[in-house]
Amino acid sequence: MKKIHYDGFELDHFDLASNFRKYQILLINKFITGKFLEVGAGKGGLIPFYKKLLKDITIIEPEKKLFRLLKKKYLNKKIKIKNQTINNIVGKYNTIIYYDVLEHIKNDLQEVTYAEKRLKKNGHLIFSVPAYQFFYSSFDKSVGHFKRYNKKDFIKLEKKTGLKIKKLVYYDSIGFFFLVLNKLFSLKQTNLKNKIYLWNLLMPLSKVIDFITFNRFGKSLLCVFKKC
Repeated sequence: MKKIHYDGFELDHFDLASNFRKYQILLINKFITGKFLEVGAGKGGLIPFYKKLLKDITIIEPEKKLFRLLKKKYLNKKIKIKNQTINNIVGKYNTIIYYDVLEHIKNDLQEVTYAEKRLKKNGHLIFSVPAYQFFYSSFDKSVGHFKRYNKKDFIKLEKKTGLKIKKLVYYDSIGFFFLVLNKLFSLKQTNLKNKIYLWNLLMPLSKVIDFITFNRFGKSLLCVFKKC
């Protein structure tokens, strides 16, 4: 897992977006079972949700600063937290999740291959990534994104691995509209906290639009692979 240095400076704001975090879990909760691993947990914004669904939770975070923060935050919470990468962790898992992580990794195929090896048969490998390379911006670059993703990127990964796509959908239509506005008017990424607050407030509307449009577009892309 070759990942550039990244201290997650914007994660505090995103982790306060509780409506968005709940929506993320809603989209995947039926795939979250058994022995569980999250790769690149950042500041652990989704860990409270995992705790409600699972008993065997392992978190790996390669960035030492974020790892130390996680250890301090979840000390004695019966969650295994390791300063490792997917290629040197031992054991196999029923569920492996990368939430807003794959875009930080230059060789994504290699990373998916490593994750596949750590997945049990019939297990699920889940990715959530920023959608549409067309919207790649200076902000993406500043937070260490190598790319944004389209559905065809995951279809290519499926063909090059032994994994099968079980779910592949865009989500967060309101976030998509914000991306369009940023693209059209070249808006600067200032007042990030206030923008995230508004976006999170509108998340129920985003869920409705996603539903009636059959998830045809969105700020993010969700892919669930199954190991057959």
